[in-house]
Amino acid sequence: MNLTPDLRLHIVGIGGTGMSAIARVLLERGYMLTGSDRSPGPLADALARDGVTVYIGHDAAHIAGADALLVTSAARSNPEIDAALKAGIPVYKRRDFLPALLDGLDGIAIAGTHGKTTTTAMTTHILREAGLNPGYIVGSVMANTGANAAAGTGRHFVIEADEYDHMYHGLTPSLAVITSAEWDHPDFFPTEAEMTASFVTFVGKIKPGGILIVNGDDPRTLALASHHAGRTFTYGFNANGDVRISEPAAGRDDRMTFTISARAGWSAQLRLAQWGKHNAANATAALLAAHYGANLAPQESAHALEGFKSTGRRFEVRGEAGGVTVIDDYAHHPTAIHVTLEAARMRYPGRRIWAVWQPHTFSRTQALLADYARAFSDADEVLVTDIYAAREAPVPGVDGESTAAAIAAQHPHARPSGSITDTADLLIEQTRPGDIVIVMSAGDAPRVGELLLFARR
Repeated sequence: MNLTPDLRLHIVGIGGTGMSAIARVLLERGYMLTGSDRSPGPLADALARDGVTVYIGHDAAHIAGADALLVTSAARSNPEIDAALKAGIPVYKRRDFLPALLDGLDGIAIAGTHGKTTTTAMTTHILREAGLNPGYIVGSVMANTGANAAAGTGRHFVIEADEYDHMYHGLTPSLAVITSAEWDHPDFFPTEAEMTASFVTFVGKIKPGGILIVNGDDPRTLALASHHAGRTFTYGFNANGDVRISEPAAGRDDRMTFTISARAGWSAQLRLAQWGKHNAANATAALLAAHYGANLAPQESAHALEGFKSTGRRFEVRGEAGGVTVIDDYAHHPTAIHVTLEAARMRYPGRRIWAVWQPHTFSRTQALLADYARAFSDADEVLVTDIYAAREAPVPGVDGESTAAAIAAQHPHARPSGSITDTADLLIEQTRPGDIVIVMSAGDAPRVGELLLFARR
């Protein structure tokens, strides 16, 4: 499609992370926008405050005057989409719309099963600190900017490249990063082979002469690199990569410190407010993206990352009350859970760690159950809430109780905790001063932490 300033665009699902980000970019570029979502939310509210007409609920009347609809991947059919199709109004998904959105810009696309949100935000932060004012789309709100997107005025656009619904197939980046390529989203990718094939297609979208940066510790990403004809760089803790990361250590001022060393001869020391080996890897990927994508010196990028404040629901400390610290994290895949708890053990040695996990979708819980059972070794106590269904119908035999039982076979202190309020009540009763409670959820479980903090104040 061609984007011209006189177009009026209606966005279905405007309150979601991905769609609100696109809306933010379009708004800052001066487009006329309306949007709708099934319920209120902070991202939609922020757009409404800035002048976008946002409808709560879906109705055919909302698309009156629209020249095109942009729809969320979660939308299958609703009155607005049906009315647009009937009226001959074009309907676009994100991957259809992205080429027009990023036309003429140097795209830096960050993909991967884990780490892409943090790496995208770190890359954006580095470029902003260098005065390059990139456009960006991040899968969460950046604490440094207070937004999940901006149009920018520079020639670079940093974007989180989402594999779900093949969103990233709409990108033709000058540089791409793949942080990991583990199987996920079994509701969309029924087999690991189908997800791998999707990543291969993404790699093929890199512009001729473009650069691919991959996690050299992940054999899946290394295999993907073989499909790229241009320059490829690897990073990781393995000494065989182009850039090697040292073992992180606790530094002063509650910082994690480590060094990265390149075969090309340069090195950089990093001090992060974020913890865990996975964040050392994320920061290294971001530094390399800035170096090879925007010609920034590694030492300059390392200095910029000292001021990086992370993103929402990525090891986000929500508060402390009665001596109990509550942390929110988006972890909902087994590997993400494992590295989050590993980081917590590093950050809070000697403290009792409660892992509160809300399983996300029945299909993912069922498909990855054996991996979930092994993911909680760094937690002292494990609570498994009811499953967050998201877009799915229940699957017989797949529930919080059976999932907790599978984990309990590996972890002696794992148990089901039921609903949001039941889980909060259990924590209110059993936590004690000094405890760390990490709520891991891609759904509504952060409410557990809110209830716990309120009760202990």
